[in-house]
Amino acid sequence: MTSAQDGDATNAALRAAVAARRRARPAAERAGAAAAAAAAHAQRLAGVRLLAAFVPDETEPGHGRLPAVFTQLGTRVLLPVVPDSGAELRWAVDTGRLAPGRFGLLEPVGPRLGPTALGTAEVVVVPALAVDRTGVRLGRGGGYYDRALQHARPGAVVAALVFDDELVDRLPALEHDRPVTAVVTPSGGWQEIPAGR
Repeated sequence: MTSAQDGDATNAALRAAVAARRRARPAAERAGAAAAAAAAHAQRLAGVRLLAAFVPDETEPGHGRLPAVFTQLGTRVLLPVVPDSGAELRWAVDTGRLAPGRFGLLEPVGPRLGPTALGTAEVVVVPALAVDRTGVRLGRGGGYYDRALQHARPGAVVAALVFDDELVDRLPALEHDRPVTAVVTPSGGWQEIPAGR
């Protein structure tokens, strides 16, 4: 476990570097990654009844393809809602209608569910800037998903979606980090992370 101060400094530098690389990715690479991510999710998630996921922004893999692919599977999908105040995600059922919310992120319109709604999902797909081979996830630094994952049901699959070069050997693990159990990359598809690594 990395000390909080050292880990925070390292993670801040990593976040800046990854964000810059994402902004510089050519449109064709992003489109290819979105198609591959959609295919990997469609294959792995067939038969899942309830899924919690997110709406990728234009720099993230899956942009423009997720969460529509989940709807095509007939899966009920919960999407996050960032509250106007506070730091704990709310959830809403995806009806296909999205609107800009806090931070400009797209979120579903309709009734809001509380933070514990995440506990009903069989699979939780989370955003990440990077993931290591032990399941440590680098988020954007707000801690929303680390807090949200405290509500995930035991045994739920938690998968992070990243570009190929964002699956790395090691990231600093901080005490509050919630590990993922799978990672999805455009060329590697859906990859389970062995327990105990």
